[in-house]
Amino acid sequence: MSQLIAKAQALANRVIVAARPQLEEFWKYAKVELSPPMPADFQKLKKTAESAKNASKKDMKGQLKKSGIGQVTVSEAWLNVLVTVEVITWFYMGEVIGRRHFVGYKV
Repeated sequence: MSQLIAKAQALANRVIVAARPQLEEFWKYAKVELSPPMPADFQKLKKTAESAKNASKKDMKGQLKKSGIGQVTVSEAWLNVLVTVEVITWFYMGEVIGRRHFVGYKV
């Protein structure tokens, strides 16, 4: 029994030695990435959000002027319909593949 305990302790020591570099790296990044935000971070976030809002407003105004709902050509509309049908078809095919049956789930 004492041999088994000695082998278990030796194995545990080897695991600890092998895992130490990875754990040290994990803790190094965890201290930075998992720390709570500071007040300065919120100010940076506010500035970034405001600049993104202004940029998106400017882009949306330009897009609405360029191609409003009445400015879509028939070929662009047909292409949009085909892409939408393709996305819906892939969704339903994924459902069929997932349940492995066309009609419904086999219970």
